[in-house]
Amino acid sequence: MGTSIYPMTQPIADTAQNKLLYITHSKYENDWPSQPHIHPFTELFYVKDGLGDFMIEEEKYAIQKDDFVIVNAGISHTEVSSPSMPLEYVTIGMEGLSFSFEGNKDYIIFSCKNEPKDLLFYMSAMLSEMEEKNRDCEVICQNLLEVLIIKLIRRTNFAFEVTPSVQINRECVKIKRYIEANYVQNITLDSLARLSHLNKYYMAHAFTLHYGCSPIRYLCQTRIKASKELLANTDYSITEVAQYAGFSSQSYFAQCFLKSCGLTASAYRKGCKKQAAL
Repeated sequence: MGTSIYPMTQPIADTAQNKLLYITHSKYENDWPSQPHIHPFTELFYVKDGLGDFMIEEEKYAIQKDDFVIVNAGISHTEVSSPSMPLEYVTIGMEGLSFSFEGNKDYIIFSCKNEPKDLLFYMSAMLSEMEEKNRDCEVICQNLLEVLIIKLIRRTNFAFEVTPSVQINRECVKIKRYIEANYVQNITLDSLARLSHLNKYYMAHAFTLHYGCSPIRYLCQTRIKASKELLANTDYSITEVAQYAGFSSQSYFAQCFLKSCGLTASAYRKGCKKQAAL
């Protein structure tokens, strides 16, 4: 699947009720993963072309060109493309806003086929801004999102409610505990995203907000902590300490340890022995 992802990297003013997290452009290329997943934020989809099905919870809905889909946070969903008429769509992830639909549903699908292309215009404009990366593109995209939401409310007449800015405390805690229990394993952003069923860019963003450092930085800190315990309390060689603490090589361990602690692993071990002898 050809997918271009443009995550927001600059902080948006706290006065914004909703915050744009990312914009993606996807087109089916015979390799669609099609795995149900859950986001702790609202997603908006505009189908630019093709045919397929949108799976929401246990329901299947046929989708086609000019269909618009809104899925609130916490709702399992995925897309399945027709092989002969590949799906192509633009997706927006936004935090801080959820919609109230008729029948207490947490999603809606409607067609824009016979209407002005306002919704596609704003989503395409946001995508172009992020692709071109011109000055203040993220500010422009945030403002375009505000207009898009007003257009959506006018178009569909549904209510909406503001939700907390960070909704994934449980997922963040889960990731943190997993790192602490499995730091020796090969852990990547992709593997953590699969574990939490979150978009990896948003997962890293939320974890950083929650704990003050990225998941990979926290993984490194956890490994350094484990290596210090091994250096102080065992006679393992430096190479063995690096291995047992989860580092891929002794050289990378040496680099991380020096950067984190301000001295080499050997010097740290000598200092621990001197302290124990007092």
